Amino acid sequence: MKLHFLSLLLLFFSLAQGLNPKCSTQDQGSNLQVFHVYSPCSPFRSSKPLSWEESVLQMQAKDQARLQYLSSLVAGKSVVPIASGRQIIQSPTYIVRAKIGTPAQTLLLAVDTSNDAAWVPCSGCVGCSSTVFDSAQSTTFKTLGCQAPECNQVPNPTCGGSACTFNLTYGSSSIAANLSQDTVTLATDSVPGYTFGCITKATGSSVPPQGLLGLGRGPLSLLSQSQNLYQSTFSYCLPSFRSLNFSGSLRLGPIGQPKRIKTTPLLKNPRRSSLYYVNLVAIRVGRRVVDIPPNALAFDPTTGAGTIFDSGTVFTRLVTPAYTAVRDEFRKRVGNATVTSLGGFDTCYSVPIVAPTITFMFSGMNVTLPPENILIHSTAGSTTCLAMAAAPDNVNSVLNVIANMQQQNHRILFDVPNSRVGVAREQCS
Repeated sequence: MKLHFLSLLLLFFSLAQGLNPKCSTQDQGSNLQVFHVYSPCSPFRSSKPLSWEESVLQMQAKDQARLQYLSSLVAGKSVVPIASGRQIIQSPTYIVRAKIGTPAQTLLLAVDTSNDAAWVPCSGCVGCSSTVFDSAQSTTFKTLGCQAPECNQVPNPTCGGSACTFNLTYGSSSIAANLSQDTVTLATDSVPGYTFGCITKATGSSVPPQGLLGLGRGPLSLLSQSQNLYQSTFSYCLPSFRSLNFSGSLRLGPIGQPKRIKTTPLLKNPRRSSLYYVNLVAIRVGRRVVDIPPNALAFDPTTGAGTIFDSGTVFTRLVTPAYTAVRDEFRKRVGNATVTSLGGFDTCYSVPIVAPTITFMFSGMNVTLPPENILIHSTAGSTTCLAMAAAPDNVNSVLNVIANMQQQNHRILFDVPNSRVGVAREQCS
């Protein structure tokens, strides 16, 4: 039977941008506003209202692409996407405002903790759905040549001409970009000579129209290129899907970061040093620590197995043995209510439930999630699902991903110099 209710995401589509006064608020200092990609402040929200079922199924489908991308990184494949395709736009993720060039041109960039390089579609791009950055109008723009040391830091570089060009392929989609430099301004901070990819050609359906800001730990990431300014430290607070304000924050640098915050050590994986690995040692459902095989959570640099924090995945994915243990205990705690499914969610209920808390137990830090970070509801409240799933079987399913829904309304601190990740509850909206 067709469901006659809309998801909370319908609000993202139906509100007009002018109704939200925060859209025009200027970023200050080293703090940037973070907007949901479906918010009224985003031009990338869909013009077509979707039912709740349609929205959830879309989010899940895009998450599959994201997980395939992350797994390709872990596996160390040479042909991987620079981003995970349309899911950067069409599944819930987060964007910030940045400025590039002189005079400055305002861009919207997706925040991505699992990528390094920044990149934008540029003027003259063949196949790009929109022209974002007009490099010819910037007096500080330059294209890097093949002899530039940065050319060795991009995937698949080619030097057929004078410019350093790199190509990235994902499925039937690909992009070509020139490695370039220009001044990047974040809030009121300027970083001259910032290296990024200027997209010149795009094919296929998996190329998003806006740019990307890489917050990983690699040499071309924001952390590395602004090390003197931000000291490889940042935090964000992601607004809830339920928020009508749609505004969180990205705080760059050590100033203003929470002093009293529980932390867990960052782990180093030579196979993919950019990813933010942490040591997840156990998971508690209610008051019970569930029985998970140790190898399902163990960090193994040789295979890429382990647990990461990721800003681009929507719903937390656990390797199958871990997810099965969590799911079964969750169902047990809920009681005898009939369990249904919706797409990739296998634990849904059509009656009101009292959900147990779920606690991720990291080395040195426990994070207990309230119901708002565990459950996804229909607007009418008719259906409730556990907002987690098993890692898909068709990819390298050795990676546990702590995703953005489980991070919402928390301050997530990435302190690379001190090799730690911190988590604290905070109302982000």
